[in-house]
Amino acid sequence: MKRVGSLRLLSDLSNFSGAARLRELLAGDPAVRVRGSLDGRYLLLLRPPGSPSPQLLVAVRGPGVELERAWPEGQPSPLDAFFLPWPARPALILVWESGLAEVWGAGIEPGWRLLQSTELCPAGRARVMAVAAPRGRLVWCEERQSGAEDQPGRPATPFSHCVCAVSLEPSGEAGTILGRTQVLLHHCPSLEVIASRKDIFLVPTATTWPGVAHVLLIWSHTKGKVIVAAPGLGLSHSRSLNPRQGDTWDFRTLLRSLPGLLSPREPLAVHTWAPTPQGLLMLDFRGTVSLVQSHGCTRTVGTLQEAPIGLDSSAALGTFHGTLACVLGSSLELLDMGSGQLLERKVLSTDRVHLLEPPAPGMKDDKELETRGLCLLSALGLFCVGWEASRDLDLPSASNLVFEEACSYYQRRSLRGAQLTPEELRLNSTFQAPQALASILQGHLPPSALLTTLRAELRDYRSLELLKTQLVAGDEEEAGWTELAEHEVARLLRTELTGDHLAQLNTVFQALPTAAWGATFRTLQLQPDGNGKLRSQAPPDVWKRVLQDTTATKDAPNGILPPFELLCQCLCQLEPQWLPPFVELAQLQGGPGWGAGGPGLPLYRRALAVLGEDGTRREALELELLLGSGRPKAVLQAVGQLVQKEQWERALEAGLALAPSSPLLRSEIFKLLLAEFARHRHLDAHLPLLCRLCPPEVTPEDLLLLLQAHLPDEVGPPAPFPEPGVEPPLTVGLLKALLEQTGAQGRPSGPVLSPYEDILWDPGTPPPTPPRGPVTTL
Repeated sequence: MKRVGSLRLLSDLSNFSGAARLRELLAGDPAVRVRGSLDGRYLLLLRPPGSPSPQLLVAVRGPGVELERAWPEGQPSPLDAFFLPWPARPALILVWESGLAEVWGAGIEPGWRLLQSTELCPAGRARVMAVAAPRGRLVWCEERQSGAEDQPGRPATPFSHCVCAVSLEPSGEAGTILGRTQVLLHHCPSLEVIASRKDIFLVPTATTWPGVAHVLLIWSHTKGKVIVAAPGLGLSHSRSLNPRQGDTWDFRTLLRSLPGLLSPREPLAVHTWAPTPQGLLMLDFRGTVSLVQSHGCTRTVGTLQEAPIGLDSSAALGTFHGTLACVLGSSLELLDMGSGQLLERKVLSTDRVHLLEPPAPGMKDDKELETRGLCLLSALGLFCVGWEASRDLDLPSASNLVFEEACSYYQRRSLRGAQLTPEELRLNSTFQAPQALASILQGHLPPSALLTTLRAELRDYRSLELLKTQLVAGDEEEAGWTELAEHEVARLLRTELTGDHLAQLNTVFQALPTAAWGATFRTLQLQPDGNGKLRSQAPPDVWKRVLQDTTATKDAPNGILPPFELLCQCLCQLEPQWLPPFVELAQLQGGPGWGAGGPGLPLYRRALAVLGEDGTRREALELELLLGSGRPKAVLQAVGQLVQKEQWERALEAGLALAPSSPLLRSEIFKLLLAEFARHRHLDAHLPLLCRLCPPEVTPEDLLLLLQAHLPDEVGPPAPFPEPGVEPPLTVGLLKALLEQTGAQGRPSGPVLSPYEDILWDPGTPPPTPPRGPVTTL
């Protein structure tokens, strides 16, 4: 079968926010750095320091607000910027040469905002030379200068750099939690930091000392080792290096212990480096493309028909489906990575093209290409390069996949020991499929109907099986497990979550909570609005499976959480501030007491049952869940907790928020706070809010009777002034506002009916004072 390369337009950039600025930056500056987010919705363009006008633009596809920042001449600008792989919301980190790092995020509120600012080099006298942001960490190479080396006119030492790393974890509204900075390599030369999905590559630069410019290092953080390789010599050595155990290496000592690496050799003449899932691609000035694998070995992939001309010529490398794609100027060459054979060469209409990795599996729109390929970005639009094959060739594989799935299904249901095969199903007519599928397989429908009807299911099944095969082979470990978790969660949420399916869902959430929550977020189609609430466009049957209470059924395994409790526990760990809006949304979807097959425990009580033991965070989440439950007893319990903590303003605001929907609850909260008003003077500053909370049916008599029931007992005769250090008692002046409000609400139009009416409606002007005259003494 001959493969035909296709270049298909995915977007003309008009559906991106700030499309005009996006096209202008792509067409104006060939050195602009371009990065895409994991979900494919965001594009990041950065003009690095040294550009005529350093600038940052983050454009979003569809609804959203772009982020644009510019730095005038003379002001430090970011050295680099990266997207952070947080599934709940988009976030990016900006790193300056001085070591300053800023985390920006787009949360529930519209627009971007600065979440966190920190210093990567708190000791000072350091300069960041290169930085990379692989998943879950930040790695950079910094130049450290001592007092003697900082003198003017004194040349810098060739081994004055070090490589550092710090872990990154999402932390709700605070942005990220940065771990302790760990120094991986001491006294090393200037190195460029390049991150792939599994490894960190430390490669020489133009300023690297010539004696070691032919050496590169590969740090595998998952395996805890560092590999020193010399591609020109064909040598590589492995050493254990686990930063979690405090391991560090001195670069000079490391090279002295490895024989043969320091033999005289020319520096690596590399024009372009490019990370791929298979390793690190390097293009030299002769047009030869080589691959440095994760174990340190180097092999030649192929030679391009054109070679790069000088450092000013642009080049971009990428791989997809065992194919190498190289954009050199205005030409696109596709080579087979196994044989190095040139498969196709295309001439592009522009010479400023950037290669982007495709979106992560499960994050693409259905309208995009089914086959995953590389994305090409230019001022003309966003394109996808891939392979097209004839539709007819997919029919046998599609039918076989259907029969293989049926084999596994009937094998589980049957008690026979012999293995079922697709041939046996075909010959003996054992496959009792649904009517529609049976008619397709019997040939009653044309062959194209098979792909039309089963395209989505078969595509997901093929990609899942291919991913499992790659994981068994040991390829793409970290990214592969994440992708597999996203596939499995999305599939399980479309099935009945009982028995083994529920146990499997719990296992995925325990092993990879971030990926599992990201798949749930997309399956439920959650969307934050500007008021701190969540919306969902998922169908009701999906919510029914999520909210079902499996503890009420007989087949619920021990220690297995139901789907709703599992999601609440995951949210409490990853994004605690999203838990109360999620529970409120769930209550709207299924009702406050909705359960599996009938009424059950309220959802807020089910969410409270899985909160952690962390005191401060648990109390805050418990308050939010109680206030948002809409249940009178729960709200009164929350207001009681607020009263105990003396958070008077928040208790009053909670009562005012619930006043229109529940007059009875408003009356109970008012009585609770009025009792506190009678006991002490802590509520005096919030008296206007207490007056607004007062129910309209309360009369002055009712108010005074309520106050009298809660006034503290008098120990002695009343004194005109309180003693020093003693809280003053309740006075009529403090009650005037409440009495006026309750009296005005029920003011009669006829004669005075209450003994307090003359006090309440007195105009406030006392009678005139009689004139003073001489006092006659009798």
